[in-house]
Amino acid sequence: MTEIYFSDYFSLSPDVIEEYGAFDVSLINDLPLFVDPFLLFNSDNETYQQLHNDIIDYMRFLKKVSLAGEVPDSLVREWFAFPEVKQNWLGWSRAGNEGRGLGMDFARALHRNLNNIFHDFGEEVVTRSSHLEKLCLIRDGVGRDNISDFTINLIKNYLANYTQEFALKYLHNSQRRRVALRKVRFNYNTRSWTTESFELPYHHFELPTPHNDFVLLTPKDILTKDEAWINRPELLDRFPEIANALPDATLRAQVNDYLVRTIPRGPKVAKKEVREAIGRAVEHFPQVLDYYIREKEDSGDQAVSYAESRVREVEHIFISQVRTLVSQFLDPGGFYRLPYNTHEEAYKRLMFLKDVIEKKGGHKLFYVNGVPLKREADLQILYRLTWYATPSDVTREANDGRGPADFKVSRGAADKTIVEFKLAKNTQLERNLEKQCKTYEAASDTTQPSIKAILYFNNAEYRKVQRILKRLKLESDPNVVLIDACDYNKPSGSNA
Repeated sequence: MTEIYFSDYFSLSPDVIEEYGAFDVSLINDLPLFVDPFLLFNSDNETYQQLHNDIIDYMRFLKKVSLAGEVPDSLVREWFAFPEVKQNWLGWSRAGNEGRGLGMDFARALHRNLNNIFHDFGEEVVTRSSHLEKLCLIRDGVGRDNISDFTINLIKNYLANYTQEFALKYLHNSQRRRVALRKVRFNYNTRSWTTESFELPYHHFELPTPHNDFVLLTPKDILTKDEAWINRPELLDRFPEIANALPDATLRAQVNDYLVRTIPRGPKVAKKEVREAIGRAVEHFPQVLDYYIREKEDSGDQAVSYAESRVREVEHIFISQVRTLVSQFLDPGGFYRLPYNTHEEAYKRLMFLKDVIEKKGGHKLFYVNGVPLKREADLQILYRLTWYATPSDVTREANDGRGPADFKVSRGAADKTIVEFKLAKNTQLERNLEKQCKTYEAASDTTQPSIKAILYFNNAEYRKVQRILKRLKLESDPNVVLIDACDYNKPSGSNA
C-alpha cells in the first residue's frame, strides 16, 4: 500500500479519523490549510472559546511587557518567537513539512507593533473581543501564515492532548511514543514556558529525508484554506466602503480626505498602486481596523460555512482525488518503481502522469465542481504527492540563491534535475520558459536539462502556449511537455 496520509501510515480506516473530527493530513507534504483563530472565538464549543480567551490573555501579557520598554533579545526570543510546529503538517512549506516558523523577524515586528500601532490591544471598545488576526491587518512583518502558526503554538497544549486521546484509543503501543514538547503552557508567575510530555503517534518517515518523528492531529472545525475570516486582502479591497460607513463623523472625514488625496486616479493606474495607497491609509488610521473586525464578528456565522466548504475542497482535491489517482492509475502501473536517473525518472513520471490525465480520466483530478485549479501552488502540491516511493530527494520550491524552482529532483551532487510545473494561463509563462529555468539550473548546479510541464484547460490556453513556444523556438524541445487537461472529448477511465 502506498503511504501518503496519516491513516495510511498508521493502518487506520479514514473513517476513524473522520469520526474523531480530525483532518487526515498528508505525511509527505504540508496541505494548504490554516488554523483560523476566529473559528475558536465564534464557536459554541466552550473549550474553543476558552482557548481564544487564553490567546488574548497571552497577547495582553506581550503588550504589557512591550509598553514597559525595550525587551532584551533573549526574552523577545522566549516570549515573542516560536519554533514551527511542523508535526501538524499544515500550511505552506518549501519541502515536506519544513517551514520557517515564527523567528526573530516576526518577534521584533510583534514587539514593535504592540508598542505603538496596537497599544490598545485588549482594550478595544468597538469589537466584542480582541482578535489575534488584527496583527496581520497591518503590513509590517506579520502575515496570515504567521497568525496560524502563532495560534497553533498558543493552543499546542490542547492539540497535544487532543492527539494523545486519539493515540491512546486507536493506536498500538508500537505506533506511539512519549514525547516532551516545549512551550506548551505559560506560567505567568515565573513568566516562562513549561515543557510537558505526551503519548503521541510516532513513526519512521522516508521523506523528505529518513527520520523519526511524532504527529499532531488538528480538529477540522478550526481549519480554513487560504485566508482567515479576518484578513488583509479583504480589508484593502473594502477599505473605501468601510471608511464611508464609519459612525464617527470626524474619523470618516479624515480617512476619506486622505484617500482622495493619496489614491492614484486614471485609466492606466495599476491596481497594485491603489492597494499600496490604501495600505498606507490603514497604517495612518489603524482605528478603522476595529470597525472592519466588528463587521466580521457580526457575520461570524458565515465564517463557519465558508471554512467548512474550503476544508471540503482540500479533502476533495488533495485526498479523495489523489487516492483515486494513486490506486487506480499509478500504483498498478509501476509508477513508483521506476529505476532511472533523476532526469529520466522525472520525465517518465511526467509522461506517465500525462497519459493518465489525457487518456484515462485523470484530468478530473484538477477540477473542483467543474472548475479547473486556479493556483499553481495547488497544482504543485498535487504533483508532489505523486512522488512518493522514490530514491530521489524531491524538494518543492527549492531555492539555491536565484529564486525558488518548483521542484529539484536530486540524488547527490552528481545527479540533479529541475522541474517546472505550470498552468498555461500563467502571465509569466513566457518569461519562465525563456529565462528562469536556465537561472535555476545554474544556481542549483544541475547535471541534467530542466523539464517544463505546462497544463492547459481549454483550446485558447493551448493556442497561447503554442504561440509562446514558437516565439522561443521551443516547439520541438522534448523537455517541454504539454498536458491536455480539458474537460471535454476525454474517454472515461473504463473506456480508455
